[in-house]
Amino acid sequence: MSHEPPVSLWPDPQALGPVTDLYELTMMVGYLASGMSGKSATFELFVRKMPTNRAYLVFAGLEQAIGDLLRLAFSTEQIEAMRRWPMFRGIDPAILDELGRMRFEGDVWAVPEGTVVFPGETLLRVEAPLPQAQWVETYLVASLAYPTLVASKAARVVSVAGGRPLQEFGARRGHGPHTGFLAARAAYIAGFAGTSHAEAARLLGIPATGTMAHSWVQSFPDEGSAFAAFARVFGASSTLLVDTYDTLEGVRRAAAIEPPIPAIRIDSGDLVELSRQARAILDQHGRAGTKIMASGDLDEQKVARIVESGAPVDGFGIGTELITSRDAPAMSMVYKLVELDGQGRYKLSPSKKTYPMAKQVYRRRDARGRFAGDHVTRADESAEGEPMLVPVVRGGRLAGPLPGLEEIRARCREQLESLPDRLRGLDAVPDYPLTYSEALEEDARRLMARGDHPEN
Repeated sequence: MSHEPPVSLWPDPQALGPVTDLYELTMMVGYLASGMSGKSATFELFVRKMPTNRAYLVFAGLEQAIGDLLRLAFSTEQIEAMRRWPMFRGIDPAILDELGRMRFEGDVWAVPEGTVVFPGETLLRVEAPLPQAQWVETYLVASLAYPTLVASKAARVVSVAGGRPLQEFGARRGHGPHTGFLAARAAYIAGFAGTSHAEAARLLGIPATGTMAHSWVQSFPDEGSAFAAFARVFGASSTLLVDTYDTLEGVRRAAAIEPPIPAIRIDSGDLVELSRQARAILDQHGRAGTKIMASGDLDEQKVARIVESGAPVDGFGIGTELITSRDAPAMSMVYKLVELDGQGRYKLSPSKKTYPMAKQVYRRRDARGRFAGDHVTRADESAEGEPMLVPVVRGGRLAGPLPGLEEIRARCREQLESLPDRLRGLDAVPDYPLTYSEALEEDARRLMARGDHPEN
């Protein structure tokens, strides 16, 4: 039996250098050993294809991704550990010393957080010395894909809730504790009203929301005394969970509390029928002001059915289905080399073709202000519409203040309101127009004609 203290896998925020795939580190060391550290590289991040059941995506996670990017570093202990790994034992010690001194000193251009985006268009561009640009691949993809996945899921729920407040309840259901922070923030960007994650609420300034668990009710001699105690302690903040034993009896006991409680929550059963009966009971007791909240493995489809039924549900708590994005739990977000020392680089892999050269994306709107199509160009071209990629980092420093969470949330709201009608429904087909400039097409044709080695 080991007597060593438990090993925490939570990374040191000041030593995030090796929080990456090993092949990023081997390539970095290889570039340094091959005298390629002075080469200037451009990588671009984009989504290859739309996740299942999605017609649009909400770009999220940029603030944390950039904040950590600018803190990337290796600790002395990490470098010493790497020296002992088999693939690095024969490496000149000076190269690993150089790795230990490395910081990100490049430029980053990105689409602002809260923007509605589509597969095939550049979402973020990194221009940096080759080893540095390679270093950040895993971290950027991991930092942006999950928040974008959750924000996109959350936007779908918001779209069918009919203005009813939505609370993010997923902390216990996420794949590890850290996801609770990311999901709370992503959901709030997309229009959720609050989160049950206490520390996310504190750090991010998101409204904290919560009720009680069944264990509170079970801890008292009876349901009535449990409700009375909770209402006595929390007063005007009380929301009582009424379905521990018999839901309608629970509603009657909640309705008897004086002074009247603000809300009840129903977490199981036929939410449409139970909410109707609960509303009748509350009204009979003169509790017209007591609201009904519904929860229990809800997703956008279930919320839509409840709203369409006319059930008297005033708000929803969304947990497991949101934090896991269960119907589409992964995203094909990638980060690819497109330019090296001013020369285009590309891929011809089946279904994974990429266009060479640094890019910009222009978005056109119709006369109503709705999105009409996006056009991908070389970064040095101009085109009709709004340029979407803006400078975020210059020379390893922030190019300017990042937007606050409320500003990002407002942007997301405007973006969602600007979606074409055909993309708004839960069953919408992802058919948003995306085109590439003739200059990009010509670059691709020219490089392909020269074969697999652009320098030949």
